[in-house]
Amino acid sequence: MKTIKIAGVPEHFNLPWHLCIENESFKNKDINVEWNDVPEGTGRLCQMLRTGETDIAVILTEGIIKDIAAGNNSKIVQVYVQSPLIWGIHVAANSNYQSISELKNRKVAISRYGSGSQLMAIVNAKNQGWNTDNLDFEVINTLDGAVTALTNGTADYFMWERFMTKPIVDAGIFRRVGNCPTPWPCFVIAVRNEVLEKDSEVIGTILATINKATREFKNIPNIANTLAKRYNQKPKDIQEWLTLTEWSQSKLDKNTFETVQNQLVDLNIITQKTIFDTATG
Repeated sequence: MKTIKIAGVPEHFNLPWHLCIENESFKNKDINVEWNDVPEGTGRLCQMLRTGETDIAVILTEGIIKDIAAGNNSKIVQVYVQSPLIWGIHVAANSNYQSISELKNRKVAISRYGSGSQLMAIVNAKNQGWNTDNLDFEVINTLDGAVTALTNGTADYFMWERFMTKPIVDAGIFRRVGNCPTPWPCFVIAVRNEVLEKDSEVIGTILATINKATREFKNIPNIANTLAKRYNQKPKDIQEWLTLTEWSQSKLDKNTFETVQNQLVDLNIITQKTIFDTATG
């Protein structure tokens, strides 16, 4: 039985992977999938691909394209979630900040450099017409770290997927002052080149299996309640999230790839673009 290591964030987007593992959908095809939850997010996932700690990463589109351009020896094999990620912009509940405009030149908490939380802070700053050179970052590693930083005042605001932070808002710890959706599909599946070359058939089987699961995911009986219980969400919030979320079974097209790259160049996040090829897309 072939063992493949897969890593992703511990969020509701990835429940199809967990259900496939629990239902032995991969084992029935003679593949042992080892899943690793990575609360640190995109920056850590990129690092894991580089070091071989994981074979596959379910990862934010902009983050992996940035890292591939910087030399990550991996390729995007397909889009995982087609819909954009809606990033909530959060402050401490007792903060004096009431609007996004008041956060100009304030310290932003990020999980790590190169993370989605950093990249989207830059996107948001650009959207607001701020000078992105003036952004001041505080590395907090995890969502719990963000709670500590905003509560203690070592950072002023934090951007994270708004449904995953909704329980923290509901608990009166964070207050959301706005949203910032990604202008592209939010999650893709990336594979280390070495694994693609050695085990292309296995990777193909894994993709076929997860694609079947995501295609049928919304039709699973009581899936909203399952998601709500597993991820500490209110059923009505999950219902809203499900209506906004569309999984994908398609490859990343060249136009989308170039759109993301061009945006990253425009934001001064990358200085050198990488070449799109059929393996990447």
